[in-house]
Amino acid sequence: MKKINRRDFLVKSSAAAAAFAATPGVAYSQVVGGGGNFTDYRALVCVFLFGGNDSFNLLVPSSDAEYNVYAQARQNLAVAQADLLPITPAVPDVVDFGLHPSATGMQTLFQNGAAAFVANVGPLVEPTTKDEFFQGSVTLPPQLFSHNDQQDQWQSLRGNAPSSTGWAGRMADLIRTSVADQQMATNASLFGSNLFQSADETVAYVMGPGGPIQFEGFSLDPNNILFQQREAFRRVVDAQYDSIYERGFADVQKRAIDAAETVTAAIASAPQLNTVFPQSQLGTQLRTVARLIAVRDQLQMQRQIFFVAMGGFDSHDDQIQNQPGLLGGISDGIKAFYDATVELGISDSVTTFTQSDFGRTLTSNGDGTDHAWGGNQIVVGDAVFGQRMYGSYPLLQIDGPEDVGGGRIIPSTSADQFAATLAKWFGVDDADLGVVAPNINNFAARDLGFMV
Repeated sequence: MKKINRRDFLVKSSAAAAAFAATPGVAYSQVVGGGGNFTDYRALVCVFLFGGNDSFNLLVPSSDAEYNVYAQARQNLAVAQADLLPITPAVPDVVDFGLHPSATGMQTLFQNGAAAFVANVGPLVEPTTKDEFFQGSVTLPPQLFSHNDQQDQWQSLRGNAPSSTGWAGRMADLIRTSVADQQMATNASLFGSNLFQSADETVAYVMGPGGPIQFEGFSLDPNNILFQQREAFRRVVDAQYDSIYERGFADVQKRAIDAAETVTAAIASAPQLNTVFPQSQLGTQLRTVARLIAVRDQLQMQRQIFFVAMGGFDSHDDQIQNQPGLLGGISDGIKAFYDATVELGISDSVTTFTQSDFGRTLTSNGDGTDHAWGGNQIVVGDAVFGQRMYGSYPLLQIDGPEDVGGGRIIPSTSADQFAATLAKWFGVDDADLGVVAPNINNFAARDLGFMV
């Protein structure tokens, strides 16, 4: 057994703790008061698509008149009408729709009633028309069409006010006294620190795509020399310190060790899943989420919010070549995850949904698309009123009634409404929806109706 010198030991231990302690960071049991108010289990899984997903090529009007408008706007980026995968909404519309040919898994979920689409949704402070946009008579989210700013808008719903918390973080704060016995934080990320799960009172748990990041130089085997190093480090962090900073640092280290060991042990005891996940970044993350959900009882979990993500959606170039793999990756990953929840008997208690920076321009730049605004989002699970489309799908016409330039479509449904609908199902009181979605009272519908 190779020994680790003292300097390497401390460096590697601190580095592992830092992975858990970033803001948001270390997992911890949220013991902040009385609890036990929830009698069931529910989980939300956010799949964030970094870069701006061109979702008007995912969900496409297939009726002749509407498809011809779409094809004229999209030019060389249009999906061939004959290649669209047909879908049959439970509530027929005057317009038919189809899915991108790579989205076979999503087609199956929709047809089976386990998936729904929310059309033309995006960040809004208040309802906005094209005339109001150009007249400057409405408040708009700042820095529209900017990656970082619009990612923050989706994750925080901050509108035009600064915010250091995200809407998942605020949900965790609101329910914290009802989940006081949980052995893992309500929020968990498998894709690094994020604003979505940042909070004032609670702390999210950041892990790797395959599970907790382990401390190098430690072992739980008493016969291993690394067990002695672990015990030595424990004595260091358990010591009494006069400085508040030293005590705080020691507490972070202790919580990081406890979190890694508790969650790793729980995952190790998870049953083997028969569901086959894609061998992809998203597939790996979702497989880990499924394993964590499988051990929910062992960790005494009642409410969980997971953050997973994939990138590559900033399709300024090579969109025709890259989009099939990207949309197929979303479809296959989410379909496998749903199948795993069915296998675990928990599909009516787990809801998966997508978010992305923004939609893309309808117009082609010759090889791809540019930054836009509204787009279509996916919601999946047996608690979803599936095989339906919610919101208002826009006319995909250049210079049309919802185009503010270059095929940038104004959202007709706000991200606040989308989030509030999910928050209400998760267990947030209606009176507190304004905490989760600060601009919700500016919109007529607080609940879009896509959850049971």
